[in-house]
Amino acid sequence: MSDAPASTGDGRPERQSIWSRPERGSRGPAPAHSRDVIVEAALALADAEGLAAVSMRAVAASLGTGAGSLYRYLSSRDDLLDLMTDRAVGELRPYPQVEGDWLETMVLLGRRQLALFGAHPWLPDVIHRPSGAGPESLAWFDNCIRVLEPVRCPVTAKFEAIAMMTGVVSLFAHRESAAGAFSFAGVDLTTYPHLVAAFSQPVGPPPRADLVERTLRGLLTGLLVVESTESG
Repeated sequence: MSDAPASTGDGRPERQSIWSRPERGSRGPAPAHSRDVIVEAALALADAEGLAAVSMRAVAASLGTGAGSLYRYLSSRDDLLDLMTDRAVGELRPYPQVEGDWLETMVLLGRRQLALFGAHPWLPDVIHRPSGAGPESLAWFDNCIRVLEPVRCPVTAKFEAIAMMTGVVSLFAHRESAAGAFSFAGVDLTTYPHLVAAFSQPVGPPPRADLVERTLRGLLTGLLVVESTESG
């Protein structure tokens, strides 16, 4: 077997998962920080100023050190994003117990995801990174599979349903964070008759509060119950 590192499709060496590497290198001075402290500083920065504000230099500055010192613990900003994602996903614990109805439990998990995305608005932009599947993310998937054990359908359908649920919840999170940000103020709409007609109509009631739950129930039922019927 070759000792050469695996490579990506374009010939570049594949980046080794941050969780498969020691917390810091064996060389250099004694550690002044830890991965946990670095990740906490990065989370605080992202929550306050957005993901774009998170750089190795900015995180190091918040810790009162130089960017070079962080490279004793991390090889790149990608490592930092992976650790941040996994740490945030860990806030979904403790997981609810399944009490008879797998669908209601999955909807509850979806609502918890939405609350998590509200607490960390940057999270939907990084949670789908394949390299970010750390211990907490794997535990989340493991728990979802546990909840779906009563559903008789192929496991691939279950994984697809879990991924779709996260994607839909991400869209709702983006929608909530962008509420009121989209406006045609100051734009001449005279050449867009359908928009003119739409804005001339009375303002309807706000979206129903249970829209997320109704959407998740429809999604999960369509993906899993139908699949179960067809495979049975």
